[in-house]
Amino acid sequence: MTTSELTLPQTSKVGKTGRRRPMGAGKQLYAGPVTYVVLTVFALISLAPLVWTAIAASRNDRRLAQTPPPLWFGGNLFKNLETAWDQAGLGTAMVNSTFVAGTITISTVLFATLAGFAFAKLRFRFSGLLLLLTIGTMMIPPQLAVVPLYLWMSDLGWSNQLQTVILPSLVTAFGTFFMRQYLVQALPTELIEAARVDGASSLRIVWHVVFPAARPAMAVLGLLTFVFAWNDFLWPIIALNQQNPTVQVALNSLGTGYVPDQAVIMAGALLGTLPLLVAFLLFGRQIVGGIMQGAIKG
Repeated sequence: MTTSELTLPQTSKVGKTGRRRPMGAGKQLYAGPVTYVVLTVFALISLAPLVWTAIAASRNDRRLAQTPPPLWFGGNLFKNLETAWDQAGLGTAMVNSTFVAGTITISTVLFATLAGFAFAKLRFRFSGLLLLLTIGTMMIPPQLAVVPLYLWMSDLGWSNQLQTVILPSLVTAFGTFFMRQYLVQALPTELIEAARVDGASSLRIVWHVVFPAARPAMAVLGLLTFVFAWNDFLWPIIALNQQNPTVQVALNSLGTGYVPDQAVIMAGALLGTLPLLVAFLLFGRQIVGGIMQGAIKG
């Protein structure tokens, strides 16, 4: 019996497929009490702003001005929600924001995946320079583009229209760079070459090879893009008006007046946040599952 055979059971064992794997592989890992305490603390800190918004939305303005502030829910929640909904016209704003954020998300994920694939796996002239220019646009503050962008949209006759908000955000430099970095590692070049040998066209390679490999990153980018587009305030407040607003533009009207009602403002903020929470509750499991699937394949 050789020395390697004597030491083999201490470091690894042979599975059913004949491949060696480390001892203890496949065993369930359990969290200790310290892990639960740390996760609970972080969860409470993360939920504190949302809980406080709900508490403030359930009170009246006079109670919010008192010291100490309220620490539990009151009885004015539904009344304040109805007032905020009517004053801000959130019905139209919700539809507009859903359309704007959905269109921006779909276009960004699609175009960023295609551009990221080109930068990651295709060879063409000046690819490095183009990638550098793309990343360089992320260093420019968006406030610098507000005036020329507004003049451009005015020349097109799109003032106070939703396409004014959609067009500048159809694709982002961050999304392109994010997908490029992911596809460099997650998409083997040999797989693309094998598809080309089989006679697959570029469009078929993108549909049957690139998109399945990029699905976890596309899910993450889609969620981030939707949240950013839904919460965007600077450009929509400049480009749109109260007759055709997004949610953030509509909520801005709640803060006007000589003495703004803080409870109603909090109720409006709560209404504007609920669609994001619903979207995460519906698709959060698929997004996390896609991330884990991508990590295992990598």
